[in-house]
Amino acid sequence: MEITRIIEFDILKDRHQHNLKIFSLGKPALVILLLTCLQPLPCLALPPAHDVPEEILRTEVILGGRSPVDGKPLSASEYEELEAELTEARFQPEIKGDIQQLIFLLQIRKLIKTIIPFY
Repeated sequence: MEITRIIEFDILKDRHQHNLKIFSLGKPALVILLLTCLQPLPCLALPPAHDVPEEILRTEVILGGRSPVDGKPLSASEYEELEAELTEARFQPEIKGDIQQLIFLLQIRKLIKTIIPFY
């Protein structure tokens, strides 16, 4: 009986040591596996190499434009001429004096309301 217990104990001890050996071999393997899996990946958020950066695009001179009237493409000189035509008034509107005074008084009232809102 005692011999069988010693043999069973030896068998269990051998199994336990065998499990420890497997586990001890597993630690370096686990560390190597984690180190290889957790390596930083190349940046995937960067734009492609052929894409022109926005900083360079901001410094480019725009040589063409579109007409604000009909949307047709214009050269720089044509665009400048069209803008000059559109900004200069073709006629000066004439407003009666009493209407000009009323507009002035409304502008003063608006200014006072921003300063004193309950007025």
